[in-house]
Amino acid sequence: MLYVVLVVSTRDLRLADGRTLRVFDSGAADPAEPFTMVWHHGSPQTGAPLDPLLSAAAQRGIRLLSYGRPSYGGSSPLPGRDVASAAADVEQIVDTLGIGRFATMGASGGGPHALACAALLPRRVTGAVCLASLAPFTEDFDWFHGMASAGGLRAAVGGRGARAHYAVSDEFDPDSFTSADWAALSGAWASLGADAGRAGDAGPDGLIDDDVAFVAPGGFDLTQVAAPVLVVQGGQDRVVPPTHADRLMSLCPNPELWFHPNDGHVSILDACPVAMDWLEAHSGQP
Repeated sequence: MLYVVLVVSTRDLRLADGRTLRVFDSGAADPAEPFTMVWHHGSPQTGAPLDPLLSAAAQRGIRLLSYGRPSYGGSSPLPGRDVASAAADVEQIVDTLGIGRFATMGASGGGPHALACAALLPRRVTGAVCLASLAPFTEDFDWFHGMASAGGLRAAVGGRGARAHYAVSDEFDPDSFTSADWAALSGAWASLGADAGRAGDAGPDGLIDDDVAFVAPGGFDLTQVAAPVLVVQGGQDRVVPPTHADRLMSLCPNPELWFHPNDGHVSILDACPVAMDWLEAHSGQP
C-alpha cells in the first residue's frame, strides 16, 4: 500500500500542572481553514501517529494531532488519572496550538478518551468516532464477557496495586486477535504493531493506569454528549466484544453504528479513512 510521506512535528508541551505531554502535529493542510482531528491511541501505544492515519489525513487535507497519554511515549505520569482527565489535557494542547473546534477519534483504549473530550468540551468538539471502544464499566451486564484475555482489566478492579502485580507475569494472548487482525498487522497496520512494541518496551505504567481508569468511574456522562458520535465495531472482536458497542449506542444521545460482522480488533481500523469523511461531513453540527 502506498502512503503519503509527511513530516510530523513533535514537541513536549508543558502543562499548567508542570507535567509534559508529547504531542505530534501533522500541520495545517489549509492554513486558512484547516479541519483538525485529535487521535487517541490504543493501549499500549506511544501516541505517535500511525502511517495509515497520516496518509488518510493528508489525502483529505486534515490536520492530525495525537499525543501520548500520561506515562506513554515520553509523557509525564498522572497518578490516579481517570478517563475524563484526557479532556483537560487535550484542551491545553489545542489552546496552545491556537485551535478552536476539532473532531476527535480513538480506537480501543483511545475510544473512551475520545468520548470524554466530546462530553466535556461540547463547545469545541464537532464529532467523535470510537472504534472497538470499551464502554463505561458497569455491572448492568457482564462487561468482561467475550474478551479472550480479560485478566488485566479484572485485576484492575482491585486497584492499581493489584493491576501492577498482575503485570509482572502478564503475557499477550495471541488468540485475542483473529486471522484478519494478524493480516492487518502484517500489512497496512504494521506500524501499529511496531508502536505497541515500543510502548511495551518502555514499561507497563501507561497500560496499568489505562486499565485502572477503564474499570473506575470515568468522570463524565455519555448521555450529555452533544456532538454526533460514530461507533465502529467488529463482530469478531475478541478484545472488546460487540456488547460494548451496544452499550455505547444506548448511552450516547446522537449515535450512529457501523457494524462490520467479519472484522476483529485491528482489522476494524481499515474503517478509519471513511470515518474521517464522516467527521468532516458532520463538522457543521453542534
